[in-house]
Amino acid sequence: MSRTKSEPGRTQLDREAWIKASLAILAEKGLDGIRVEVLAKRLKVTKGSFYWHFKDRRDLLDAVLKTWKDGRIKDIQKQTRAVPGEELPRAYHVIEVYSANRNRKGMLIEIAMRDWARRDPAAAAVVEEVDAKRLEFGRKGFEARGMPPLEASSRSLLLYAYVFGLSLMSCGKFDADMAEMKRWIADRIAR
Repeated sequence: MSRTKSEPGRTQLDREAWIKASLAILAEKGLDGIRVEVLAKRLKVTKGSFYWHFKDRRDLLDAVLKTWKDGRIKDIQKQTRAVPGEELPRAYHVIEVYSANRNRKGMLIEIAMRDWARRDPAAAAVVEEVDAKRLEFGRKGFEARGMPPLEASSRSLLLYAYVFGLSLMSCGKFDADMAEMKRWIADRIAR
């Protein structure tokens, strides 16, 4: 948690610490959990620290949306960037990273963002922008392998529908060889 000294014996949080704490609460409790009092208590500071950095709750929520959007887009770019001739291994890498369910907190934030987007036009616009980037970067990867635009777009949509759908499901009891099924599906999407 980022803190700066304000006066002897007192510390003051920076703006990023409030945003980071808000994202953690979003994952745990959803949008309704992001309240100034709750954040101040969690961060062990007074509400005055909050108002030093933010006009109001809406200002904080806008900062949370921007931070999430920027982080997601940066991560998508990093995950989908491929060296020419390495597009197929990169496609498998993207499928593995996004379907591995390694980051439970990240998926909880993703779910909370989508729930938030159902109720708030600003959140809906951010989620739509992130999804468009995901699909665009996926499409570009498939096009780099020589696929026509419709096929590249379709595979990109299938890729993200698969990985996000899988992340919402508990299918461990469905079949004893989930790893083999994932490889089979990845082959159908990536090749």
